Amino acid sequence: MAKYFDVHPDNPQPRSISQIADSVRSGSLIAYPTDSCYALGCQLGSRDGIDRIRSIRHLDDRHHFTLMCRDFAQLGQFVRVDNDVFRAVKASTPGSYTFILPATREVPRKLLHPKKKTVGVRIPDHVVTQALLAELGEPLLSSTLLLPDEAEPLTQGWEIKDRLDHQVDAVVDSGECGTEPTTVIDFSGGEAEIVRRGAGDTSRFE
Repeated sequence: MAKYFDVHPDNPQPRSISQIADSVRSGSLIAYPTDSCYALGCQLGSRDGIDRIRSIRHLDDRHHFTLMCRDFAQLGQFVRVDNDVFRAVKASTPGSYTFILPATREVPRKLLHPKKKTVGVRIPDHVVTQALLAELGEPLLSSTLLLPDEAEPLTQGWEIKDRLDHQVDAVVDSGECGTEPTTVIDFSGGEAEIVRRGAGDTSRFE
């Protein structure tokens, strides 16, 4: 049965954030809110967490996982960013964008796209997520909480607890969050390619 954390959206309780971070460090899979919609998250090197996310979402090995990063400095440890891409990404963060970029050696092989050796990264604009990332001190491995054969992601903490009670270890509820996944921009080929149009404005990448 999943633990349920009711976290204040503007002033997250430090004790709750600490408990959630400890849970992630101990190998837990959590459902948590972001500025675009709910996501599934686990510790960066958790093979079990990756396998469980793939199982819940019915994903194959070509799916791009996302590293949810606290800030641009942390993001730069895990992906290679040239000057032109740097400016474009910097101007769009924090926000509802996921960027696909060549991964550095800091990224576990299991997370990489098997052919491109790329990974997704984003910096969320969400108080609770930022508090959790600050407490963790490392990125959270994430994937949108979009269940198989469903067009819309789950958006209510109580519904996630009800439906995934025995598939995740904790649900973080801080009230309403977005209902639309991020906009995904692939920079791995040097030029911006819009892979998915979502919550972020795509005009600067057209």
